[in-house]
Amino acid sequence: MTTLSTTLPHSRNPGRIIAVAILALVAGFALLGPHLVPGDPFAQSLMKALAGPEAGAPLGYDHLGRSLYHRLAHALRLSPIIALAAVATAGTAGLVLGTLAAVRGGWVERALVILADALMALPGLLMVLIVLAIMPGTAMGFWAGLSLVLWVEFFRLTRAATRATLASPAVQAAKLLGFRWPYIFRTHLWPEIAPLILTAAAFGTATAIMAIAALGFVSVGMRAPTPELGLMMVELLPYWREAPMALLTPVIATFALLLGVTLLAGSRAP
Repeated sequence: MTTLSTTLPHSRNPGRIIAVAILALVAGFALLGPHLVPGDPFAQSLMKALAGPEAGAPLGYDHLGRSLYHRLAHALRLSPIIALAAVATAGTAGLVLGTLAAVRGGWVERALVILADALMALPGLLMVLIVLAIMPGTAMGFWAGLSLVLWVEFFRLTRAATRATLASPAVQAAKLLGFRWPYIFRTHLWPEIAPLILTAAAFGTATAIMAIAALGFVSVGMRAPTPELGLMMVELLPYWREAPMALLTPVIATFALLLGVTLLAGSRAP
């Protein structure tokens, strides 16, 4: 009975179940939706501007007569892909540099800490905007800007966890026995770092998706006619009286995506 009572809360975490269900629905719509109802997210028909749902466009049309169903499916692939790519890059950089700082110490650690603190002094969105000024309206610009912002958190978590683990008797014994750093990292450091990195990655993905949508909403993100959640909102905002459901479509999709990722991150937090 004791074993069941201690394992069930972890294996049947309600937040994780809800998060996986929401993300599965969103991913299923983004990946399979265009195959179930074939269509072009860029095709226009001004005769159908703000028209209601029909067989070829189950969610209706936007102000230019483009299918909201197909534009939303495309947008729900674009934003998560950019966010996941940025988190993967930032996580790898933060993991490598954080481990290097903790292991080497001295001037290497001081230099990396100063660099991280300097980047933290700048607002994250400002950093992304600076990169987007160099590479405007491109997925590569978002990827580079978000990576520069997100790696600092991974670096700080990795450095703190690695420094604490290096002082443990197990690591000291492994060093005295002559084990090399790859073995020490794989056996002692990574099991301590991994839960923190995975939780930070989930929160970082939510932050990146929200930043992409926010910048699109203020018209400094992806350029039209690219289907993107924030850009879809700002395009449909002037028509909220004539077609409120058209505006709510990207809003609800963004909320569902962020809710799923945030619940998943919260369920992983210690």
